[in-house]
Amino acid sequence: MSLLVFFCGHAGTGKTAIAKRLIGPLMKAAGTPFCLLDKDTLYGGYSAAAMAMLTGDANDRDSPLFLQHLRDAEYRGLIDTARDNLELGISALVVGPLSREVREGKLFDRHWLGVAADVTLRVVWVHTSEEAARQRIVARANPNDAYKLAHWDEYRQRRFVPGGAVCDDLLRFDNTAPTAADYDALVASIVA
Repeated sequence: MSLLVFFCGHAGTGKTAIAKRLIGPLMKAAGTPFCLLDKDTLYGGYSAAAMAMLTGDANDRDSPLFLQHLRDAEYRGLIDTARDNLELGISALVVGPLSREVREGKLFDRHWLGVAADVTLRVVWVHTSEEAARQRIVARANPNDAYKLAHWDEYRQRRFVPGGAVCDDLLRFDNTAPTAADYDALVASIVA
């Protein structure tokens, strides 16, 4: 059984930390190898170089220019890399905001993803309060967050809680103060 698991959510919710914590338990529970594909790890350096060339600011990762010209290409490459691994029999744990793709239901669309019918899809929406997310963003002091913090009122307008039909298959995880039992329950939901 191959799994394609997305850890999605807004900045500062702890998507990467959860994915790293759960990859071992997921491999054990599913009985399959996983690769971890984090958008920032895969494309951070490339996007930094591109934005430095375009705007003079390598950390410009939330401006309209980035969102219009680089965002979708990053996500397409992320999904294509996951698909390549799935075709080799390696399950994929994909980490990135992917908020637009969640809102539009694309992460449940096998045709859009380009994955076979025998791949199990799971989408985890990681969330926490806006204030907790902002505090985490400030504490991690990542230069890529500078635009977001400088334009917080604009950025916060993009934050949303998924609703409607898309939520039918969405696994929600409150990462405010999770317990070991919460992590175990999430693993069980993913491999169910």
